[in-house]
Amino acid sequence: MKFRAKIVDAACLNHFTRVSNMIAKLAKTCTLRISPDKLNFILSDKLASGGASMWCELEQENFFSEFQMEGVSAENNEIYLELTSENLSRALKTAQNARALKIKLTNKHFPCLTVSVELVSIYLPVLKTMKSVVEKMKNISNHLVIEANLNGELNLKIETELVCVTTHFKDLGNPPLASEDAAENRNPEQMAEVHVDIRKLLQFLAGQQVNPTKALCNIVHNKIVHFDLLHEDVSLQYFIPALS
Repeated sequence: MKFRAKIVDAACLNHFTRVSNMIAKLAKTCTLRISPDKLNFILSDKLASGGASMWCELEQENFFSEFQMEGVSAENNEIYLELTSENLSRALKTAQNARALKIKLTNKHFPCLTVSVELVSIYLPVLKTMKSVVEKMKNISNHLVIEANLNGELNLKIETELVCVTTHFKDLGNPPLASEDAAENRNPEQMAEVHVDIRKLLQFLAGQQVNPTKALCNIVHNKIVHFDLLHEDVSLQYFIPALS
């Protein structure tokens, strides 16, 4: 069995998220039925004990720009997957400002519905240099904007009523984006940004005692920044949510 789908339209993503939120409020667990032209969320409690039933049907062409599936066989071209409704709802909420969302069926010890968002990934400059810059910015503002693109450019910005300061880092390089999750048709100059608490960023930078062999920054636009540091056999991942 195979299933993968992609949403690129913001209105479609918001609509799909609202449907998922509604399902999560109606049922803790449900069955997802995937067919070539429809998605169905199904709840069928035991009627003998007063259980409720639910049938929610979505035309896939109204939501997805790409939709591929293969069922058990050509005769039974359907996939049935039991899922926890709240988990899907939570996953979709993290993607509200993403440029694209992908949903696919994976097998990690057991069948899973994997939700992935398209983000900007870039190598970080020398952490000591970055820490020095952020320390100086902290004297001016409590908030900071981190922005990056697929052209190897990363900017740190602060803005107040009196001053605007931007530090530019260029030619940092971008890691190979995962398979087809790469930025198809995306302008490499286009920036993804996130507005964060400068103290949380400085706490992360000040806590580094070793020089990592790899330091990555991943940004989900206006949602979260994720730092991934690798030093020999130690891996550190640090998440800072965007300020509302």
